[in-house]
Amino acid sequence: MSIEAPAAGPGADKPPVSRSGAEGRPLLEVKALYRYFGIKKRHLFGPAAKVQAVDGVSFSLAHGETLGLVGESGCGKSTTGRLVLNILTPSSGEIRFDGVDITGLAPEDWRALRLDMQMIFQDPLSALDPRMKIGDQIREPLDIHGIGDARERAGKVNEMLDAVGLPLGAVQRYPHELSGGQQQRVVIARALILRPRLIVCDEPVSALDVSIQAQVINLLKDLQARFKVAYLFISHDLSVVRHISDRIAVMYLGQLVETAARDELFDRPRHPYTKALIAAIPIPDPRVRRERVILHGDPPSAIDPPAGCRFHTRCPHAKPICGAETPVLKPAAEGHLVACHLVESGEL
Repeated sequence: MSIEAPAAGPGADKPPVSRSGAEGRPLLEVKALYRYFGIKKRHLFGPAAKVQAVDGVSFSLAHGETLGLVGESGCGKSTTGRLVLNILTPSSGEIRFDGVDITGLAPEDWRALRLDMQMIFQDPLSALDPRMKIGDQIREPLDIHGIGDARERAGKVNEMLDAVGLPLGAVQRYPHELSGGQQQRVVIARALILRPRLIVCDEPVSALDVSIQAQVINLLKDLQARFKVAYLFISHDLSVVRHISDRIAVMYLGQLVETAARDELFDRPRHPYTKALIAAIPIPDPRVRRERVILHGDPPSAIDPPAGCRFHTRCPHAKPICGAETPVLKPAAEGHLVACHLVESGEL
């Protein structure tokens, strides 16, 4: 059972989304986004419970920009990406694409919007149909949307194969005949063939070998420069996120705790959780020493999160106010937002 948002008005009441975009306006705006999942009662007369997967998340993404969304497993990163693409329905909140509110769009309007919004999933083999040839799977979005004739579609498939570095002969092969890196290149080609303006990348390299990860990340950067696409890049690997992102948002237990430009975040992290994440990044040079930040205990349950700052139960600097009042994102520097009472008071 899930807790859904109230029924929205008909999609026809919302203006259509233009593919041209607008200068100076964010491509994607997420405001106060919530998603709760109801769970079964433990006994007949017990209280109803819910998992607070995403709890008041707000951010924006510019045209052609990459926003990295990072945090521990289970913090709500992937749920946020699925809410943006309407794979999951928000419990409440607002999602605007190119200035148009797309929350609660009718299915026929979402079908048209898929031309502009696509997703790259974590496991490429699960994202591909084992019974279909690679060429058919890359061409399928063109078939669904009725773009071009058979000859034009074949040409676009060949173009995308070349763009992602796959041989033209791959069109006749099946997913199981390709390596993991090649499978992910197929998924990327399928996502890009409609020339979307936004791609949600949900842990797109975590299932790949480290050497292949670097190749795929560099490919994504090259394709972004070529096709002017924006990425919402979801990952738990800060090394990967640092390489590809323009800005980074740090998420903890369903809430954003810090957002900043990439270099600003890594050079001057302010939130204790962000500092702990950065301190945990391995350094390949054994002569380099870094101050370790030890977090005690496990993350609290999203079913019953702690009051106040959700990180205060593990924070080495926690004060009484941290367990009493929930902090909100406030500027710590230009373009650098932090949700921490101690940063706000100047104690950190």
